[in-house]
Amino acid sequence: MADRYLSFTGTAPGRFLTRRLGLPQPAPLRRWSPERPHLEGGLLHLTAGESDLDLAPVLARTGLGTDDVSGRPAAVVLDASGIRDVEGLAGVHAALHPVVRSVTASGRVVVLGAPLDAADHHQAAAQQALEGFTRSLGKEIGRGRTVNLVRLTDAAAAESTLRFLLSPRSAYVSGQVIEVGAPGPAAPHDRDHPLAGRTALVTGAARGIGEAVAETLARDGAKVVVLDVPQAEQDARRVAERLGGLALPLDVTAADAGARIADALPDGLDVLVHNAGVTRDRRLVNMPAERWTQVLEVNLASVLRTTDALLRAGTLRRGGRIVATASIAGIAGNAGQTNYGASKAGVVGLVRSLAPRALAEHGVTVNAVAPGFIETRMTAAVPLFIREAGRRMNSLAQGGLPADVAETTAWLAHPASAAVNGQVVRVCGQSLLGA
Repeated sequence: MADRYLSFTGTAPGRFLTRRLGLPQPAPLRRWSPERPHLEGGLLHLTAGESDLDLAPVLARTGLGTDDVSGRPAAVVLDASGIRDVEGLAGVHAALHPVVRSVTASGRVVVLGAPLDAADHHQAAAQQALEGFTRSLGKEIGRGRTVNLVRLTDAAAAESTLRFLLSPRSAYVSGQVIEVGAPGPAAPHDRDHPLAGRTALVTGAARGIGEAVAETLARDGAKVVVLDVPQAEQDARRVAERLGGLALPLDVTAADAGARIADALPDGLDVLVHNAGVTRDRRLVNMPAERWTQVLEVNLASVLRTTDALLRAGTLRRGGRIVATASIAGIAGNAGQTNYGASKAGVVGLVRSLAPRALAEHGVTVNAVAPGFIETRMTAAVPLFIREAGRRMNSLAQGGLPADVAETTAWLAHPASAAVNGQVVRVCGQSLLGA
């Protein structure tokens, strides 16, 4: 459903009226397209404090010019990884205060920090301060611009993350803190088709967000397996045929779902995306047991069972990626969704616990995306005023698109994202609640 308020605020009368009334003024977001794959403008690289990061080679591969940034930069990268005390934080203000207003609409600000040093509480305090700074700047910067914090120790390990955050692909990701670990083995890849030669399975992929994820992974070169319930087999086959993939009609709640997936993929699997999910909303006092059970079974129990089965069977190859779908409702909670919130918070727990073991034992990373208000057929059916509140209650003052979740999933599935593990990335436009 079209966002008529967003369209109205783009007109002269709309700008005048919303400004006078103090209403949100969302800016149209620049998203990725084959014709415009990069932000348009230069990249300004700043440093606060001393840094050992060798960023120049990485930033040169973002598609943004780093030589001539006179005028209005499309992106600013502030390296604050060397700050170790409160006094050093003055450098953050000194670096960004003069330039933040000049960043173009739909531009990017990325702050680089270091992991917190458990042996140095002054460093830990200063580096944690960057998180509050980043989230606050994201809520005030406006004009479709985003602000994110990346904690890292190795610039090369963060290349896929920086390329994502400094591109139109991350249009609805803001106010996030992403930790990048030690670099994994080098992953040779075609930059235009990084998933070439890889197989990706997406559950709940016959429509909506799952279909968008399947499309994006196929665009990036993957052979996609479109899994959905038997009742949606016709839609699943339509999507699979269009993408040159394979349809797999299967109920993921079946006890043998993992074994059946393994049998259908004897050559193995590289990317597993847990997208299938249901809602059965009702306040707890009015919620019958079957509504609770169905949501927990589809959204959480099936994810746990199939993940365990595919890892145990060795179906997920080394270098593989698991991307689960959490939700802002599992982070901040939502009235009428105790079942849904519980299931999606459970996904977060799964990611945080399994990620280090899956990497150590199987060479597989485990991450999650946590969507906020995304424009789908489901949200189009929400009553008008609730829908409008969902759209406006984030720093970008608008709903996201299925493509926003898909692009984030594709970044986490990227062969060069081996150093991104155990992360829950909110695709919510920086929701004003819980993010």
